Amino acid sequence: MARVCPLFSGSKGNCIVVGDGSGYILIDSGMSAKRTLDALAERDIDISRVAAVFVTHDHSDHIGGIRVLAAKRSIPVYATCATLDGMERAGQLTGVNTRVMPAGGADVAGLFVRSFPTMHDTVGSCGYTVETSDGRKVAVATDLGVVTDEVRTAITGSDYIVIESNHDVDMLRFGPYSYALKQRIMSPRGHLSNDDCARELPRLAKTGTTRFVLGHLSQENNTAKAALETARKTLFDNGLREGIDFTICAAPQFGGQLTVF
Repeated sequence: MARVCPLFSGSKGNCIVVGDGSGYILIDSGMSAKRTLDALAERDIDISRVAAVFVTHDHSDHIGGIRVLAAKRSIPVYATCATLDGMERAGQLTGVNTRVMPAGGADVAGLFVRSFPTMHDTVGSCGYTVETSDGRKVAVATDLGVVTDEVRTAITGSDYIVIESNHDVDMLRFGPYSYALKQRIMSPRGHLSNDDCARELPRLAKTGTTRFVLGHLSQENNTAKAALETARKTLFDNGLREGIDFTICAAPQFGGQLTVF
């Protein structure tokens, strides 16, 4: 059975644990090693069963805890070449066993992990799909300005997906951020808005996704209530029924829920 939990999600740090009970991987490690170890222990996951960390991109909220966690625990780190270069420049690879993400995917602890390129404002950014030994598929698609056809192809058929719902457009436009930062967030290499995210959900639900987690919500430019209302309205308008056709929640910054399916 698949086990998934967004341990941390947002601008202060990101880390998602995926496994099948016997082995696990982390997708990103943006919080401190101590916070990550504590979060795993709270969910009865021993760090010795974590076989690898897969990194989406080199921004600090996704790599900030890797050097201590991976080096001290001898956990290999997978990423694209460009992301590894960025992590090296950030000083996050000292003593870390690094591996370039294979084009055909990586088989780790009985989990098959594939990457797919994403549009974000750093070179080598990617998302991941993870297939468990019993045929479950988990997708992580956050930190992307647009959902490309390549992303859609990769995540279609996922049973469970963490998908970005970063900001409410009006909250962002009229909020305190500088004009330049607002433009960056709303650009094709920025972050998905609630509306952008919601548009993708009906197609995913109709092609097999039953569990949606809205991820990487902005603390300044969004609320869980706004993100969920936007997503639910679009799903309901397409004839989909919560609790029958799908479940949905918003990942908190800290303390995400472990799902077993």
